[in-house]
Amino acid sequence: MLLDTMPAITVEYATTQPTELIAQLRREPVDVVVSDIRMPGFNGFDVVRRINTWARPIPVILLTTFDEANLLDEAIAVGAKGFLLKGASPEDLLAAIEAVATGGQWMSPVVTNQVRRATRPAEHLGDVVSFDTTLTEREKAVLRLAATGLTNKEIAQALGLVEGTVKNYMSDLMIKLESRDRTQAVIRAIAAGLL
Repeated sequence: MLLDTMPAITVEYATTQPTELIAQLRREPVDVVVSDIRMPGFNGFDVVRRINTWARPIPVILLTTFDEANLLDEAIAVGAKGFLLKGASPEDLLAAIEAVATGGQWMSPVVTNQVRRATRPAEHLGDVVSFDTTLTEREKAVLRLAATGLTNKEIAQALGLVEGTVKNYMSDLMIKLESRDRTQAVIRAIAAGLL
C-alpha cells in the first residue's frame, strides 16, 4: 500500500508466497524486487540466491522487522542489493528502490542489542558520555554501518556516497566524539545515547 502511494513506483504484483514470486518473476521480470526476509516456505535470502542464478538477475531489497547484525551480514553475503528495516521512512524506501534500480546498493544501518551490550553502561563512563553535540541522520547512518564492521568503501556503497565523503564523515565524527578511532566513536555514541 505504501509503494502504491509513490508516483515514481509502479507495483507490478504482490504476493506473500516466495514460490509464487519466483514463478511470476520468471514470466514477467521487474526492475526491483522488495521482499520480506521471513516468509512461509523459503525465506528472502533464498529468493535472492535463486534470482542471482539467473542469466539476468533482478536486484532484490530485503526488508526485516528485526534489528540484527547477522541479518545484514547475510543479506550482503547472498548478494542482496538492499537491506532495510521495516520501520524505515517512506523516503528511505523510495531512495533505496531508486538506488537499486540504477545499479546501486542501499544497506540500511542497524545498531543491534549485541553492539549495545558490548558497551559499558553510560553511568560508568563518566565524562565520556557528556558530549555537548548532536549527530545528523547521515552521521548516525555512517556510525551504525561502521558498527556492523563495514569498511568506508562498503559504507559509501550502502549509502550511495563516494568513499572520500565517508572518510570525511568518520574524521568529523571522531572529533565530535573525542575518539581515537572509529570503534571508539561507535562505542561512545552508543553509550551517550546518540545512536
